[in-house]
Amino acid sequence: MSSVDLKPSKLGTKEHWDQVYEEELANFAENGDEGEIWFGQESIEKMVDWALEHVPPSRNPSILEIGSGNGTLLFALAENGYDAARIAGIDYSPDAVKLSKAIASSKNKGDIALNLCDFLNEVPPSIDATDAWDLLMDKGTFDAIALMERKPDGTIPRSKYSKRVASILKPGGHFLITSCNFTEEELKTEFLVAETGLEYHSRIQHPTFTYGGKTGSIVSTVAFRKRS
Repeated sequence: MSSVDLKPSKLGTKEHWDQVYEEELANFAENGDEGEIWFGQESIEKMVDWALEHVPPSRNPSILEIGSGNGTLLFALAENGYDAARIAGIDYSPDAVKLSKAIASSKNKGDIALNLCDFLNEVPPSIDATDAWDLLMDKGTFDAIALMERKPDGTIPRSKYSKRVASILKPGGHFLITSCNFTEEELKTEFLVAETGLEYHSRIQHPTFTYGGKTGSIVSTVAFRKRS
């Protein structure tokens, strides 16, 4: 059970993200602005560098980003040698999907599959004969889910997330997550549970700060591996 109890926020509502991406889609159409890079460009570079080291393009991996937004991470992967036809992104906001597709077209990255999908309740469209993936990536989506309201029965929506990840990850596959709401240890608590079959793999070092005698990072990035 998680020790993190976050208060619900508008960042956990679909209405908020629909509004954000409606505005970003209009901005892109008007002036070519691709929108906000969640956690900044450095986080993109660090996640891509991790992938290049641990799940290199030479393996021809299937890669899915959960909550791909404007697609920035996916485009960076394609630009670093990954087969665009083996890369996919999902988002539950229709305008996020429209925006990412528009940007993909402008970058000649139309082979990247970008689909509308509510990850907690739907199986992401597959790109091959199996619904399982070699690499799953999350950059802020779990954070947003953690800010959702409790269900009428009292359950926390994020309690389904780790099991959903494990259900579509191939044995030996990796899950890389960047979060601003959870520390490395808290992410381990969330995902290293018996039901997932996940094990800790590695971490990405981010700049640290010290406050009140304690040292921490603005964001945490942790990689997990599904046992074979």
